[in-house]
This record gives sequence, C-alpha cells and structure tokens, in this order.
Amino acid sequence: MLAWFRDLTGKERSTMWACFGGWTLDAFDVQMYSFVIPTVIGIWGLSKGEAGLIGTVTLLISSFGGWFSGTLADRFGRVKMLQITILWYSIFTFFCAFAQNFEQLFILRALHGFGFGGEWAAGAVLMGEVIRDKYRGRGVGIVQTGWAVGWGASALVYTAVYWLVPEPMAWRVLFGIGLFPAIFVFWIRRHIDEPEIYDRQRREVGLAHLFSAFRGAHLWTTVKVSIMVAGAQGGGYAIGLWMPTYLRTVRHFSATAAGGFLLVQILGALFGFLLGTYLSDAIGRKATFMWSAVLSVVFILLYMFVPMGDTALLFAGVPLNMALLMKFPPMGPFMTELFPTSVRGNAQGFCYNSGRAIGSFFPTMIGFMADRFGGSLGATIAIAAAIASGLMIAALLMLPETRGRSIAELDGIAPAPGN
Repeated sequence: MLAWFRDLTGKERSTMWACFGGWTLDAFDVQMYSFVIPTVIGIWGLSKGEAGLIGTVTLLISSFGGWFSGTLADRFGRVKMLQITILWYSIFTFFCAFAQNFEQLFILRALHGFGFGGEWAAGAVLMGEVIRDKYRGRGVGIVQTGWAVGWGASALVYTAVYWLVPEPMAWRVLFGIGLFPAIFVFWIRRHIDEPEIYDRQRREVGLAHLFSAFRGAHLWTTVKVSIMVAGAQGGGYAIGLWMPTYLRTVRHFSATAAGGFLLVQILGALFGFLLGTYLSDAIGRKATFMWSAVLSVVFILLYMFVPMGDTALLFAGVPLNMALLMKFPPMGPFMTELFPTSVRGNAQGFCYNSGRAIGSFFPTMIGFMADRFGGSLGATIAIAAAIASGLMIAALLMLPETRGRSIAELDGIAPAPGN
C-alpha cells in the first residue's frame, strides 16, 4: 500500500509535506474557536446564535479569501500564495487573543477567514498539479489528513492550556499559540518550487480573471461543484463547531474531559481521511462522496437520537467522524481534474470556498434554532447535518466521475510518460 509513496520524486514528496503542513496548521488555528465557544459565552454572556455567528463569519469570509487566493495563484504562483495565506491566518489568530468583546472577536475571526480559505485554494492546486495523475487521489488525500492532525493538536493544546491556566485567561493563551504556524513559511520558501505545468501555462491575468470560472462550459460545472461542497461543508461544520459545546452543555463534561473525549472522535476523523484517501482511487471520487454522505446521515441520527451512556457515546463518535470526514480527501483531486490549468486556481478556489460560505450558515442556523425554539442542541445538530448531506447527494447526481483523467490532456498537452 505504500509502494506509491516510495515511487514519488523528491519534488512530489516535499510538495506533499508542505501542503500537509499548511493544512495541518490551518486546522490547528481554525478549530481553536470551537473549543473556546463555551468560555466566551460564559464570559461575555453571548447567546448560542451570537457564538455561532462568529463561527459563520470566519467561514463566510474564508470563501472570499479562497476565491481571491485561487485567482492570485493563477497570476503570481501557487507557492507564493501558500506562504502569504499561512502568515495571514497565523497573525490574525494571534490577534484574537486580545479581543475585548463580541464585536472585536467577530472582526478578527472574519479577517482570519481570508487566510484560512486562501491556504486551501493555493495548497490544493499546488499539490494537484505537482503529483502525477495516477497518484493524485492518494497524494492529495494524505494532505487532507493534515486536518485531523491539526484538529487533534489543537484539542491537545486546548486540554493542556485549560488544565494549566484559569479559564478566563486560558482562551487568550490558546489563541496566542496560534502564531506558531507562521514559522513554517520559512521552510516552504527554501524547499518548494512552482509546478512545471503552471510554469508552462503561466500568463498575465487581470481583474476579469476573478470570473473566469463562470465563462462558457465552466459555468454549470462551477455551480454544481459549489453546491456539492456546500452540503459537505455544512454537515461538517454543523457537527465540528458545535460538538464541544454539546459535550459541555448537554452532556455536562468538564473542559478537560471534553478535550479528551474529542481526541477519540478526532482519531475517527483521521481514520476517515485515510479511508477516503484509499477509496478515492479504489472506487472513484464520486462513489466515495456518495458513501460518505449517506453514512453521515445514518450515524449522526444514531449519535444524537439513540440513548446511550458516556462510554457508548465515546465509541460512537469514531464511525460518525469516519463517515463525515472521508468525503474530503477526494475533493482536491476531483476539482483539479474538472478544470484546465488556465482557470484551475480561480475555479477551485471559488467552488470550494463558495461551498464553504453556504455551508457556514449551518452553524448559525443551529445556534438560532436552539435559542428560538428551545429544542435540544443535539437534535438541532442532527437535523442540520442531515439536510446538508441531502444537498450534497442532490448535486452529486449531476456530476461526472473524474478518476483517471490527465490534467495535461485538459490543457491539450500530451501526458508525460509514467502518468
């Protein structure tokens, strides 16, 4: 199973680790807010709707960050934009440590979103273009596992900080640690070069390039992929953002107990990423998406509606997160194989991040529904996640399978031997 990794060139490996690191640290920073929601609710007297709104604005603004970053990556290069976006989200995560009220944290998390969304757009295109066609699903899938690693690292740091530091100060320390990913930029600067296919196709692009994904034959593909991603992201955010709060306010776990509980769920997420990586090449991108969407609905309904003790809930979180996260490894390869190099950064950045923007409304919807109708937070999470998966399935039925496509042939270039 690892023979493919040994067959990678030095450039393919170093690029894969650079993108893996960027995505890991991206998750490390962005997931911090989900852990501090109960704290800021308590300190500032926020409603669940307001807390969800901060999460939503990060995701909403990230859609513009990804769109702009993908467009600029077509103009200035994938590697340069990867460095800029990592610096951006690291700095604004750090600034969140100094927020004094809801309004300040809202603005700082919105600004953080520009870098958060932009990093995926630059990194996914970079990785998709560097690695060979036959290994793209596995290579980009391994990069996606960085999300689980970063999420797990964030949970570990959260647990340690909340154990060592009083809660009113702990959340600030946690955000302060978010500056750490900026150091990684120096490694990228020394070791990573632009993809050869990008250098061959490099051209000057202007402001009009922002809308290149909406022209001609690209328009309908852009719309369908954006809807599919919206469903995938909406379900992920519905569960990921509110799960720590659910564990603390509904199941009445302490901060450290919730952190340990979440680590087991994150292990399930890691298994999900690895499974999605394997299935992406084994059964295809589209089939992997479909299985993930269907199983996500089944497991979230079981998790929230079937009565179970804490131990059973602990183990039930593993298959839930496996099903939920296995849909993400094929996304990068899938979009890379749908668009030619001349518009790939723009199209991929827009599709993934506009889907993220639409999906970002699910956390806010959950918060306001739980406040307004007085319903169970768990039931609200489950219903929102099921609706999101249904949206994903509907869009998937209109999209093609792309496994085995050559990106060189998308540009009208004969593929290199070995691809």
